[in-house]
Amino acid sequence: MHFTKALVRVPGSTFVDGLTSSGDLGRPDLSKALEQHGEYCRVLGECGLEITVLPADGRYPDGTFVEDTAVLAERVGVITRPGAPSRAGEVQSIAAALGRFRPELEQIEAPGTVDGGDICEFDGHFLIGLSERTNEAGARQLGRILALHGYSHSTLDIRGHRSLLHLKSGISYLGDRRFVVAKGFPKTQATSGFEIIEVASEEAYAANCIRVNDYVLIASGYPGLAARLGNLGLQIKSLDMSEFRKLDGGLSCLSLRF
Repeated sequence: MHFTKALVRVPGSTFVDGLTSSGDLGRPDLSKALEQHGEYCRVLGECGLEITVLPADGRYPDGTFVEDTAVLAERVGVITRPGAPSRAGEVQSIAAALGRFRPELEQIEAPGTVDGGDICEFDGHFLIGLSERTNEAGARQLGRILALHGYSHSTLDIRGHRSLLHLKSGISYLGDRRFVVAKGFPKTQATSGFEIIEVASEEAYAANCIRVNDYVLIASGYPGLAARLGNLGLQIKSLDMSEFRKLDGGLSCLSLRF
């Protein structure tokens, strides 16, 4: 899919209080996070995207991770219902912003919960991760919506894999029938027949990378994966993600691309 637009939100003053299971990485530095976010936006622009930047909202420490608030495909847009109660209010402003581009948006309703980080689209198919944030009711709702718009879907239960907050913590689709996956990522029939690039355990965080038109964005500091992707002829852009990693965030989390 060729992207032309992206929506992002600037980290707010309460960003350092965001949800995390990675306390051993230390407390985020807000000023550094703002620098890294600015560079992220600059690189998206280099990839050819027109960027809508939403202002910071201190009510929601995790609000910069906009990916979790919506699922966007060519034929449908879905406002999600994030699984963490503290994030419930984030969807209102996202829906308003996306409404300028997608006037008809579907919605996940209670008791369903869906985080966009649990959804991986590839070639018209949606792999939906069942996680601590995305439940069965939410997956069923999303599946029905996708089917109505001509998309197929399948689910993958990742709740037994403690290293995976979200599905896309461990899998990324690079196009051209090629996936990047973290070592130990659960097997699924949905990716049968695709090329799988397995990331070494010590570089597991780098499995969350994103294809943006002619480029692949990866977190800096992971030379093994960078070299392998470069050897495949892919154009790489590396970004420092240290402060977002402290809150379990990755490259895909920081934008909605469409």
